[in-house]
Amino acid sequence: ERIINGYDAVVLAAGCEQPRDLPVPGRGLDGVHFAMQFLTQQNRRNGQESLAGEKDIVAKGKHVVVIGGGDTGADCVGTANRQGAASVTQLELLPQPPQQPDKMLTWPNWPNRLRTSSSHDEGCERMWAVSTTSFEGNGAVERLRGIGVDWKQADGRWEMSQMDGSEFELEADLVLLAMGFASPIHDGLIEQLAVATDQRGNVDANTTDYATSVPGVFAAGDIRRGQSLVVWAIREGRQCARAVDSFLMGSSELPA
Repeated sequence: ERIINGYDAVVLAAGCEQPRDLPVPGRGLDGVHFAMQFLTQQNRRNGQESLAGEKDIVAKGKHVVVIGGGDTGADCVGTANRQGAASVTQLELLPQPPQQPDKMLTWPNWPNRLRTSSSHDEGCERMWAVSTTSFEGNGAVERLRGIGVDWKQADGRWEMSQMDGSEFELEADLVLLAMGFASPIHDGLIEQLAVATDQRGNVDANTTDYATSVPGVFAAGDIRRGQSLVVWAIREGRQCARAVDSFLMGSSELPA
């Protein structure tokens, strides 16, 4: 309320930080954490910031399983290795991409290729087309159970099915969930502002004037479009600045 009353225009650009969860049996066991809890703690250690009152999430001497094959997952792999993990395994729900992209593919198909980062080169076992079915342990996670999955295209959409006989078990003392981000965090700012959200939980605003349902409040970047690339955040930030300038001044000479 103080923000709205104290400013003529407010831009929401807080990103898309609600991590995608994995609601399987054993999710509540100690040692199963969201990736960003693990990564931001290490950043703060490097910056010599206090972690007082927080439970340390450290990979040293542990068998680490990272669920999710994107950039965040790769960051977890590298950080776990540098902390001295006993082993690191990364699980990915999708099939393994080819070493070389199929350059004959045409839009809207995407020429996927296997991407291996420097973090993977430091040491990591990678498993593809697998789904986690449960975590097990006595108070703290000790094992991960999973199953292989098969992907088939039906009516233009990809459908996943579990493969009988492909069940597996991994030793796991630390599990890091790096499966992307579902929406902006609603607790606090978004709920108190009472701005409308779309079906995915993002702040609802178009790309013409970037205005939300609350007069004088605008939204740009991942908080509006969902998890995306930094180039989109830059573009939307510039366009939103022009929209705010027009809102305040009646017109704008800023670049579109």
